[in-house]
Amino acid sequence: MTFARPLSFLGWLSLAVLALAASAQSPTTTLRSVADRTGILVGTAVRPSLLSEPAYSATLAREFNMVEPEDVMKWWIVRRDEGFDFRQGDELVKFAQAHNMKVRGHCLVWDHNNPQWLTQGHFTPSQLSHLLQEHITTVMKHYAGQIFAWDVVNEALNERGEAKDSIWYNQPGIGLSGKGTAYVEQALRWAHEADPKALLFYNEAEGEGMNGKSDAVYAMVKDFKQHGVPIDGVGLQLHISRLDYDTGALAANIARLTALGLQVHITELDVSLVLGPDGQPTEDDLRRQADVYRGVAHACLQNPGCTAIQTWGFTDNYSWIGSHSHGTRGAALPFDRGYKPKPAYDAILRELRSTSRRTN
Repeated sequence: MTFARPLSFLGWLSLAVLALAASAQSPTTTLRSVADRTGILVGTAVRPSLLSEPAYSATLAREFNMVEPEDVMKWWIVRRDEGFDFRQGDELVKFAQAHNMKVRGHCLVWDHNNPQWLTQGHFTPSQLSHLLQEHITTVMKHYAGQIFAWDVVNEALNERGEAKDSIWYNQPGIGLSGKGTAYVEQALRWAHEADPKALLFYNEAEGEGMNGKSDAVYAMVKDFKQHGVPIDGVGLQLHISRLDYDTGALAANIARLTALGLQVHITELDVSLVLGPDGQPTEDDLRRQADVYRGVAHACLQNPGCTAIQTWGFTDNYSWIGSHSHGTRGAALPFDRGYKPKPAYDAILRELRSTSRRTN
């Protein structure tokens, strides 16, 4: 058996210099590193229960500079009973702080995913008003200084752009039944009182392009701005199921919202595909999916008022699409089930690299 001669000090130094040079010549190509340089937030929705999975947590920390809880800050987790339980939300915030990531809060007011004690409690409007103000105040004060932006109200409008029937609006509501979006305004005012430094967003689905619902959202937030209601932005969800998605209409909607002095966040982006008998999409659909992701990223990045792009999850291993579609659709996210980047990932990365936006 022969042994290699030990390297001299100069030999080790030469290797170190070569390693540094190689590192300097190899550009970092993660979403996060490019986003940090271009002044955009690239985020994803997270399930804290999965943070113990090494591939999940490593990919999350490497690729994103912002996180948002999928569920663990919603009423049915935080308020399983009439008390408050912040343990799961705190776990996500702790992870984000350890990895220098921003946290969006989601969400304080929604007609879905409310606990049974609340929905079947037969509360009066006065009691519901007190409960909602208490909830907004307690949650926001708990996370003050840790969560920079909140989806205060989620999906308040129906397909016609009218206030949706809900426990907070008119079943029985918080005392503002029949007054349209007045309860949304009240929730925003309570949120601002609870944490004046947090950015406050209204978040909506199926109102991303130019249609009746987006017109209603625009009219609502324009009225809020004119009357001094504290609102900083609009969240556009973008759960997309069409591969001919009109990203031009999305850009037009972003433009009119930001012209009001509001920020826009893309909050829940995914692009679902039809799955074949083998449970896989076609290669052509993956390429077309990438084109949609590229178009959405471009629509946001061309407008300085669009400050965040966030996917609803990041790996096809964990996505709501499969259960929601009973297995007929899926493959909606930038990473496959093995955490391998898909063409959609490359499309977002290329758009980030091509933007002229820069940090101050």
